[in-house]
Amino acid sequence: MTAHALMVQGTTSDAGKSLLVTALCRWLVRQAVAVAPFKPQNMALNSAVTPEGGEIGRAQAVQARACNLAPHIDMNPVLLKPNTDVGAQVIIQGQALANMDARKYHHYKPIALKAVLESFHRLGAQYDAILIEGAGSPAEINLRAKDIANMGFAEAVDCPVILVADIDRGGVFAHLVGTLELLSESEQARVKGFVINRFRGDIGLLQPGLDWLEARTGKPVIGVLPYLQGLYLEAEDALPGDQGVAPKEGSDHLRIIVPALPRISNHTDFDPLRLHPGVDLQFIGPNQKVPGADLIILPGSKSVGNDLTWLRKQGWESAIQRHLRYGGKLVGICGGFQMLGRTIHDPQGLESDPGSTDGLGLLDLETTLEREKQLRNVRGRLAIGDAVISGYEIHAGITQGSALAHPAVYLDSGSTDGALSGDNQILGTYLHGLFERDDACAVLIEWAGLNKPQAMDYHGVREAAIDRLADAVEQHLDTTRLRSLLDLNAVMA
Repeated sequence: MTAHALMVQGTTSDAGKSLLVTALCRWLVRQAVAVAPFKPQNMALNSAVTPEGGEIGRAQAVQARACNLAPHIDMNPVLLKPNTDVGAQVIIQGQALANMDARKYHHYKPIALKAVLESFHRLGAQYDAILIEGAGSPAEINLRAKDIANMGFAEAVDCPVILVADIDRGGVFAHLVGTLELLSESEQARVKGFVINRFRGDIGLLQPGLDWLEARTGKPVIGVLPYLQGLYLEAEDALPGDQGVAPKEGSDHLRIIVPALPRISNHTDFDPLRLHPGVDLQFIGPNQKVPGADLIILPGSKSVGNDLTWLRKQGWESAIQRHLRYGGKLVGICGGFQMLGRTIHDPQGLESDPGSTDGLGLLDLETTLEREKQLRNVRGRLAIGDAVISGYEIHAGITQGSALAHPAVYLDSGSTDGALSGDNQILGTYLHGLFERDDACAVLIEWAGLNKPQAMDYHGVREAAIDRLADAVEQHLDTTRLRSLLDLNAVMA
């Protein structure tokens, strides 16, 4: 067995794998264990930039934070960013390799596994414990061959597995038993126990089911995590629901709307706004009426030209023009910034068929997509209010035009970013994380129309959520068994 490694796999997507790994990371940190997160393969459009200039899944950056570490490319050596329903950009150890359809990537997996194992062993040489997150479900029969994300990886490094299931979905016992039944004998033996997530109610009424599950499978229930009302944790990929955000009522809130683009990326940019007590933010999905708002934000996109076509079909172009006529404010971030210009050129067909797409024509600039990505963390000051801002760039576009003579951000490096329109209504930027610093967020929402916005400690909210998860591990899981599975009793003594 690989010493001090434990893998969390789930019966379904969104069963609680990311949450449980984050919780276990902070629980171990509290006991002075040097721990790092690891996800062999992630498919997500929410990503982060590491200090060395690589790109990894956002969930692993959150888990690194739970470990009090800077994110590193070895924590997520394979990242797949879907740009169509059947294809994705393949990122290996932080750098984009190529666009591949599903069949081509399936044949590439043995090569990807080499990078995965290389990263895993590098982390293993540096830390006492590695907490590994699976992807989707290990029982997806069509994906079992050449698997590097779940049991294929666990078998390759010989590590134990715990299986987590979401009871709030219903059918939790069927999920657990059915998943186990679909595994091979060696994989079944590798599963050392179960965790049930998001339970609400009387645990005594659940106990007969837990007893049956242990008798049926011969495996222990390591614990039952409660449904944590109001918990905030950055989403790995899916757009957030209402959990963690209280409904906003009355007229004294800034109304913000964001189109839920088919290939929306890094929608975690809007988490500080969703959590802000003075903001009512809504994602507007397909075929929904575009409501009135104080601020419209065009988000990042993994397929800018196609998402812009979708926007037009959904009536957003006329809605934006009407919004601006009535004095509303407009922000474009990354791909949304590119949409604000005259033209988006994709001569190499990086995101769609080779060619050009007309932009919204609201800023005098044009963008050409290039194969090499711009990946960097930056710091600077907003042109609005001179507030300090920090963020990160993830884009394949080079933007030029006279609008850039009036930048949105002055970077500490001496360069500039984005554009601010002459009438002060439109702001475009390549910077993700635009609203994460509390002072910058306050300046931007006041610019958008909220008078004297209330202060908010976004980073404090994020840390409190991670600590709350660690508390749940200590209170509701069998930590003695977890120590044994990690083989860390000497380290944690």
